[in-house]
Amino acid sequence: MGRSIWQSRRRRERSHQQSPALEQSGPSERQVPRDTAGTSQSPQDSGHHDAEVPSTSSSRAEESSAPELPGFYFDPEKNRYFRLLPGHNNCNPLTKEAICHKEMESRRLQLLDQEDKQRKKITRMGFNASSILRKNQLGLLNITSYCRLSHELRVSCMERNKVDIQSSDPSALGSDRFNFILADTSSDRLFTVNDVKIGGSKYGIINLQGLQAPTFTVHMHENLYFTNRKVNSVCWASLSHLDSHILLCLMGIAETPGCATLLPASLFVGTHQGTDQPGMLCSFRIPGAWSCAWSQNTQIDNCFSTGLSRRVLLTNVVTGHRQSYGTSSDVLTQQFAMKTPLLFNGCRSGEIFAIDLRSPSQAKSWKATHIFHESAVTSVRVLKEDQYLMASDMAGKIKLWDLRATKCVRQYEGHVNEYAYLPLHVHEEEGILVAVGQDCYTRIWSLHDAQLLRTIPSPCPTSKANIPSVAFSPRLGGAQGSPGLLMAVQQDLYCFSYSSFCPSDLEEGRWE
Repeated sequence: MGRSIWQSRRRRERSHQQSPALEQSGPSERQVPRDTAGTSQSPQDSGHHDAEVPSTSSSRAEESSAPELPGFYFDPEKNRYFRLLPGHNNCNPLTKEAICHKEMESRRLQLLDQEDKQRKKITRMGFNASSILRKNQLGLLNITSYCRLSHELRVSCMERNKVDIQSSDPSALGSDRFNFILADTSSDRLFTVNDVKIGGSKYGIINLQGLQAPTFTVHMHENLYFTNRKVNSVCWASLSHLDSHILLCLMGIAETPGCATLLPASLFVGTHQGTDQPGMLCSFRIPGAWSCAWSQNTQIDNCFSTGLSRRVLLTNVVTGHRQSYGTSSDVLTQQFAMKTPLLFNGCRSGEIFAIDLRSPSQAKSWKATHIFHESAVTSVRVLKEDQYLMASDMAGKIKLWDLRATKCVRQYEGHVNEYAYLPLHVHEEEGILVAVGQDCYTRIWSLHDAQLLRTIPSPCPTSKANIPSVAFSPRLGGAQGSPGLLMAVQQDLYCFSYSSFCPSDLEEGRWE
């Protein structure tokens, strides 16, 4: 009897010492001891808008003190380990992608709930409408700092409202998905590219003059143009007058070559003005264009540029003259400088260079500036004085470069990108930077010190196909318009307008 008791005790001790990760034939879930499992961290305070959203499965280790075991996933809600079965078949519902998506969706719903509940938010500790006004009256803030902080305060209080889109074809509004949106210079029109359910894309222009609280109603004007080719890049073009045309780069398909098309805005029904004349519609055969840019520089009039594979092509619309510059990589993004005859280009190799358009393409001195990122550059924005350049890449890095010293002077943390073409929206007058990450979160930074002012979750479930497209302006709908952020995602358009809880007139010191 004593011998059998001793043997059973030894068997229990051996089974207790075995690791759950090594028991391949055990059950698919394990109970975790309370002294090693830990609990998930509580959500960060919604008042701090520099809180980041986990974008990869590696962030689960930060949320729990449970050790990471190869082949197992720890669920903090059930306080258990679950085995990740091998293979990629439908019989295994538990995958790393599904786990990551579930965590991101839970976090998004949590942040949406916080956005709806907390209307008064804090961008900087110790600053509100009263303190900013008092510091300004005491002379502790100059006019530049005062305007910048007041804009930060208003941005932090923006409220989400769904926009009612009216169209001559209401049935299409429920099926056509927004691909991206682009506001014109005065922010009274919005050019849209929509993915059609049957395949392909169609274009439209939304008139923003009716975008006023509390109705937030706009009208979409469509045309008969339809394309089954992918739209690689879009920008507004000023040919006959300011923003008279839209420049589109279309990818080639089958035997149809790629092209750059100048589409007159007057072709859209309802966008004609009394002084508008029928615009010139023209198309240029350009193979494999990745990007395009229209020149607003008076020294380079009526010209646009297209970024190709290992080449930059400069085209004069009136004369048809072309000038080609060879590069060592694909040119993914471009922008002309406003005061100097320079064209800035961002490449897949991470190189950013400027072309001096006064030099012929055969000369050796046409490259004016050289700076480098560690990953493919997806967006470049030249600031007004042509002394600084903002650039983002596919590693999620956003950097502000001093073009005179050719060095990075500021970096904006929090942006998420792995491989997507994501634009930057720089607004110097308001002192803010806006970018949408691949995780579908819209982030707003201060240009002055790179502080993250606000992180806005997407109103729709996050996915690769639901990355929002945004446009910000202090005058949505024209000179008399209201300030705010427009967000297009799936079939819906949202307006994040300045809240009534924010001071409508800081000079008078009103604060509700």
